[in-house]
Amino acid sequence: PLHTQGSLLYMDTLRATFPQALAPGGTALLSWGAGAPRAPAGWPLPTLYCTPAEAVSVASRAAALRVQLLFALRERALRVLEAGLPTELHDALAILRTSWPGLAQDLELGQLSPQPGLPEDTRGRLQALLAPDAARAAELRAECGRGFEGIVQRLWPQLQLVVVGTAHGAERLYCDALCQADCKGLPFYCPFYQAAGALLGVNLWPEEPVPRFLLCPDWAFYEFLPCPAEEEPQTVLLGELWEGREYGLVLTARPGEYRCRAGEVLRVAGFHKQCPVVEPVRRESQVLSVRGESIPEERFYRSLCRAVGMWPGARLVDYVCVESALLGASSGACAPHYEVFVELRGLRDLSEGQRYKLDQCLQEDFPIYKSFRFKGSIGPLRLHLVGAGAFPRLREALGTPLPMPRVLREERLLQLIQGTVIS
Repeated sequence: PLHTQGSLLYMDTLRATFPQALAPGGTALLSWGAGAPRAPAGWPLPTLYCTPAEAVSVASRAAALRVQLLFALRERALRVLEAGLPTELHDALAILRTSWPGLAQDLELGQLSPQPGLPEDTRGRLQALLAPDAARAAELRAECGRGFEGIVQRLWPQLQLVVVGTAHGAERLYCDALCQADCKGLPFYCPFYQAAGALLGVNLWPEEPVPRFLLCPDWAFYEFLPCPAEEEPQTVLLGELWEGREYGLVLTARPGEYRCRAGEVLRVAGFHKQCPVVEPVRRESQVLSVRGESIPEERFYRSLCRAVGMWPGARLVDYVCVESALLGASSGACAPHYEVFVELRGLRDLSEGQRYKLDQCLQEDFPIYKSFRFKGSIGPLRLHLVGAGAFPRLREALGTPLPMPRVLREERLLQLIQGTVIS
């Protein structure tokens, strides 16, 4: 019932702001969920989608995204691109960059090429839904031949917005990267706020760049711990929140469920008809720490972006940070430190001085990290560049998006990344 209420609020908000966005068959879904052939939020109108349900449940993530992309490319009059996570849209458009000649051929011939992870019986059923379209194939070749800046709006000129399942935390990287390049000029709309597996709020302001959510009082029982933590913390209720303050969320999602800390920190952005409107700030569990320095992931990301800004021509595509203390023999003999793997666009190599900029930014942004570095109890950060496509392959191997925070806690995962290190 909550998903139905949320879906109706979402569609009413979408209809009021983007009236043409609810056109039948006008939404393309780019999302992977093996065994779950429906939209990630359970939205109840399958007629909205041009994406066959079977294309969502293909066992291989890469194959599923390629099939979904092909069906999206068939529809020139798309109004909405929807992705469960910005990561999935990012990876689908990476497939477009590398595989557009094959996609154009599939469009032209009305066929679905064999590919790893796509069973033949599934391929046959999906291919039966295709028809040759030489004109659309020619358009795809022409637009991709011009480059990929703003490619989304050039391929789908009637597209009105991009809908994503989450747009905060680690996923902000992908939203920023897409807004700067492939999806330039399009608004990103994150309609729902979910935590601890429960639907908690809805975004009634789709045109605003920073998502904020109206907490729905009857969807869960909410309590809040003021941040920063007090010596003897006491929870407050919905009616006791103050605008502008940050709170940790304590949640009892359904009758009979355990009361728990959701690990989410929210900022009260205001009120709507006496109900609080919140912005997710961070997840309390997402911290990097080899000596107890506890650097929140979103602040590490900001330091990384600041360092990238000092590398002329560089654009951050993706990254992962590994705590060397967890890697055993792989971390070498030096003091515990961070191993950071980044994919960049526009820059092929970094000098030692440029690589040190990230360590320098961390020292400037986190005095406790600087103190540990000065004492020698944390060693110098090591920065590695990886080749294009490394992170989608890693997500395919994991079967999920990267674990949060971006700390790979198994040596097997480190080896997956190290196989693509270029410097």
